[in-house]
Amino acid sequence: MEELINNLKLQIIDALNLEEMTPDQIDNDAPLFGEGLGLDSIDALELIVILDKHYGIKLKSPAEGKTVFKSINCIADYIEKNRTK
Repeated sequence: MEELINNLKLQIIDALNLEEMTPDQIDNDAPLFGEGLGLDSIDALELIVILDKHYGIKLKSPAEGKTVFKSINCIADYIEKNRTK
């Protein structure tokens, strides 16, 4: 799971052009939106692309995304349970 979390952080840094950040600077339990990493709705679309492209996961609804994208740990847990790649 730790390798998945690190890869996920690297994918997020790359997709969102957060070059000034390192994976160690992203708290696994910190909120991704608002407080914490401070992502917005455009960034959410990038996260959806990451899930589809790298893990073969398509979210079924926006409500599902709110739960999945709470934190890095939430995303990693969801990937572990639903990945097809």
